Amino acid sequence: MDEFGFIDRSGSNAEKYTLREKLFGTKEVEPMWVADMDIATPEVVLNAIGERLSHPVIGYEMMSDRAYESQIGWIRERHGFMMKREWLSYSPSVVASIGCAIRALSDEDDEVIVMDPVYPPFYSMVKNNHRRLLLHPLQQDSEGKYRFDIDLLRSQITPKTKLLLLCSPHNPIGRVWSHDELNAIGSLCLEHNIRIISDEIHSDIVYTPHRHIPMASLSQELLENTVTLIGPGKTFNMAGFSISTVCIASKELRDAYEKEAGRVHFGDGAVLSHVAFETAYTNGAQWHQRLMEHLRHNAERIEVWAADNPAIGFRPPEATYLAWLDCKKMGLGDRELREFFVREARIGMSPGLSFGKEGSGFMRLNFAVASEKLEMALAKISGALKGNGYV
Repeated sequence: MDEFGFIDRSGSNAEKYTLREKLFGTKEVEPMWVADMDIATPEVVLNAIGERLSHPVIGYEMMSDRAYESQIGWIRERHGFMMKREWLSYSPSVVASIGCAIRALSDEDDEVIVMDPVYPPFYSMVKNNHRRLLLHPLQQDSEGKYRFDIDLLRSQITPKTKLLLLCSPHNPIGRVWSHDELNAIGSLCLEHNIRIISDEIHSDIVYTPHRHIPMASLSQELLENTVTLIGPGKTFNMAGFSISTVCIASKELRDAYEKEAGRVHFGDGAVLSHVAFETAYTNGAQWHQRLMEHLRHNAERIEVWAADNPAIGFRPPEATYLAWLDCKKMGLGDRELREFFVREARIGMSPGLSFGKEGSGFMRLNFAVASEKLEMALAKISGALKGNGYV
């Protein structure tokens, strides 16, 4: 069987399939929206889970130091960030960690900087925890590359601004922030005593020559000022194990975070998740290398396709397996654009507007699929474009 070949998930309880009718009004769409892969979780992980199931008791278990050390070694080798065991704690998800960190490190009605467009829970976690959104619009340069405006951001900051939510690498735009960009925003936060919550869940899905730089690795000051959120979910297609980690070097920030985490009782996770986590970080390197070759090939295929379909703009992502498709040349409103892809192309994508106002006119396509499935989706979109005069 092709390691990255087609897998039919329609008979499972996969979110992207079960929610089709609710989100798109029909089950007759190919769902390419949720950011998990239609690719098999590494065999080495599945084998380890099977071996653990040979033991007859699935009860409460602690996440072992050995499991944490496996992640520490992976991050050290790939990203040059030297974490310590005592800095790390379990969380069921990055989004849960964001909410916990917001409550721990700010007060109600404080301002939280969020860069627009961005992963939708960034907005909801701020609002649902009764903080105020301070929206900083990311802007595309002449080459279509998104950047933040440090001078504009400086002008937006007020005495109530206490936190910055950083998406690094960025979902949905696929940026890998450079050393200079991270240093500029990090320095601004230090200057104004703004804590950084850095979502780095996509840090291992980065295409050469780009390199992920953990915000906390830039300096001792930023190490002490940053809450880093990481995990194996995107790297190894293990979102269903509900396991991630929170890295906080500062004892002051860590104590505040752990007090809040104790209040909501995250616990220590589940035994099968612990096994999957440790196995992936210990033995998943070769699989991950092959995955990146597959994803790069798919991204390159979309680039070639976009050149033949000028109604859709596409800048290859520096990271993530998410294509940020610029559909503004089609001249449709956001509701019409979404309906076009559902009704005409029969493809269910994430509408750009769901990522914020700056996402208007875009659609997000998940290309972490078998190559033949991607070809099918691109052919459907091409047919819909030509059939409606977008050539």
